[in-house]
Amino acid sequence: MRVFKFGGFSVSSAANISNLVNIVSQNSKDQLVIIVSAMGKTTDALEKLCSAYVAGSDEAHVILHEIKDYHEQIMAGLFDDPGHPVYDEVANTFIEIEWMMEDDPHPDYDFNYDQIVSIGELVSSKIISACLNQSGLTCKWLDARGYIHTDNTYREGMIDWDKTSASILGLQGQKNQVLITQGFIGGTSENFTTTLGREGSDYSAAVFASCLHAESLTVWKDVPGIMNADPALFDSARKYDQLPYSEALELAYYGANIIHPKTIKPLQNAGIPLFVRPFLRPGESGTRIDKAARLISDFPAIILKKNQVLLNISTTDFSYMDEIYLGTLIKLFGDAHIKLNMLQLNALSVSVCIDHNSEKLKKLTAQLSDSLQLSVTEGLELLTILYYTEKDVYELIAGRTVVVEQFSKDTAQLVLQQRRE
Repeated sequence: MRVFKFGGFSVSSAANISNLVNIVSQNSKDQLVIIVSAMGKTTDALEKLCSAYVAGSDEAHVILHEIKDYHEQIMAGLFDDPGHPVYDEVANTFIEIEWMMEDDPHPDYDFNYDQIVSIGELVSSKIISACLNQSGLTCKWLDARGYIHTDNTYREGMIDWDKTSASILGLQGQKNQVLITQGFIGGTSENFTTTLGREGSDYSAAVFASCLHAESLTVWKDVPGIMNADPALFDSARKYDQLPYSEALELAYYGANIIHPKTIKPLQNAGIPLFVRPFLRPGESGTRIDKAARLISDFPAIILKKNQVLLNISTTDFSYMDEIYLGTLIKLFGDAHIKLNMLQLNALSVSVCIDHNSEKLKKLTAQLSDSLQLSVTEGLELLTILYYTEKDVYELIAGRTVVVEQFSKDTAQLVLQQRRE
């Protein structure tokens, strides 16, 4: 059994979905589990819809109409029969949002978010399932919320591994050649929907692969494989043919957005190789990640995270920023689900670089004690260089204003003022 995961680009148009069907057909001699994301930029659109709904704006209905039109256009390019049952299945799925919008929002914004944004994956998977069946493949649609069981931490669902493993293992007896389900989403014991964190579909695929003891997991992307830098930002970007688990985890941890940071651990634990392959050129090998891969440090890995915020937290009475203060702060960041992209500790203060998120920052600020004061600097970027040389650093920061810098043997991190367009 193998697991394939197709991201938003792979399912963003009728032409791309037809290519997906071809890839699955060419690999249909093996039993496959297919994990899909929402189509194109649907998640972004549903996030806007959720914000408008919570704010009580009429714009929510306009956004929902646009999302429905987008999916209907894709279906029109895939199904010749306008009476195909998939049209009703998709319409009935969107009705879940319409029902929510008839009532007042739940007090917890994150709860609203998960019930609304998760619809993107459900609709996408139903369309692709119908398309695969239309092509002659024997395909069965599964609701991931009945297999990935989480707690009630909305937008950051924590997986109950024992319960999840037991549910997914039950799929091994399925006779269907292709099973299709959703990435990014899970379910609580009260039958509410949770999500696993933005871009969490890769993680979902790793969970299924791990629990099924799959032969491999292949993630199909709109790039040749894992690159040492974003080719859209750096013309000199090079592809890794292979990476050990540890190296891939480093890249993901520091913000390389090619794979979700949580993806690697379940695969490494189970010894399952991960292949990152180009969706538009499926004959190419892409990048292989496993325990046997060779560590490559001949050229630097360059990761640029935009939309960063630098927080400086200091004591108001000149007390040392000791382990008690620091321990309290780390817990506050954890409770607010804020990932620390860089941390620098001084005698009286701690500086941390984080992704810009107004809601999470507001939660953190509300919890700070009176003995601490906070300053916030926005409009920043975080440049991380793995296996750097002085020449690499010099060339990459030429003409930039450095706000904070931090160097270790193999890793350089520099907080930079954002470039003015």
